[in-house]
Amino acid sequence: MKIHFVAADAPDAQTALKVMRERHPDAGEKDCDVIVALGGDGFMLQALHRFLGRGKPIYGMNLGSVGFLMNEYREGDLEERLAQAESAQIHPLIMRAHSGEGTREARAFNEVSLLRQTRQAAKIRILVDGKPRIQELICDGIMVATPAGSTAYNLSAHGPILPIDADLLALTPISAFRPRRWHGALLSHKARVRFEILEAQKRPVSAVADDLEVRNVTSVDIAEDRSTSMTMLFDAGHSLDERILAEQFVD
Repeated sequence: MKIHFVAADAPDAQTALKVMRERHPDAGEKDCDVIVALGGDGFMLQALHRFLGRGKPIYGMNLGSVGFLMNEYREGDLEERLAQAESAQIHPLIMRAHSGEGTREARAFNEVSLLRQTRQAAKIRILVDGKPRIQELICDGIMVATPAGSTAYNLSAHGPILPIDADLLALTPISAFRPRRWHGALLSHKARVRFEILEAQKRPVSAVADDLEVRNVTSVDIAEDRSTSMTMLFDAGHSLDERILAEQFVD
């Protein structure tokens, strides 16, 4: 199996990169069969974006803090682990963020989130498949999360955990003030979500797709991009769907 190694800038990850390249030939980005990413969850997201469309599966080894999207870092038995690894195919969201400066397009494997920029709460109208569902949400923000991202920011905002193979998206408010009792919704993966910013100049809002931010948006359109996918590899018995299931039973 031909391997290409990439690593985060952190000292531990760079040290691991040197060790791994001493143990295994690096086939290079073009000729490899699999990419091994050394770092944390944030670096995995960077790797997913960097290698999008290359048709290369990515196997991550954790040298960060949480490592939910990563496997345990070990220096030995890498080829055996790769040969027995279980795969998970994930699809990104595509965000089109509109502002006075035009339209920015970006993809997100975890979530697209809208966040207030000032002390003023945001006011946002929510439309699903062209139909208004909430005329005015007063909040700190709101997000649309994928199953892969449902255990990240979405979970911190008390959103639902989604099985990795669920054809669902999580629509989750962030500190909603009104409607006070609204806690979000589960949407079909085919749903098209539109957020319209009310009083946009007085209550400015930014839109973030993974790590790309667009400020002062006036509206944002979000949908799943089924034409694009990435394959992630996980150690046997520790697949992504098993991790997501186990996360729902922790204290």
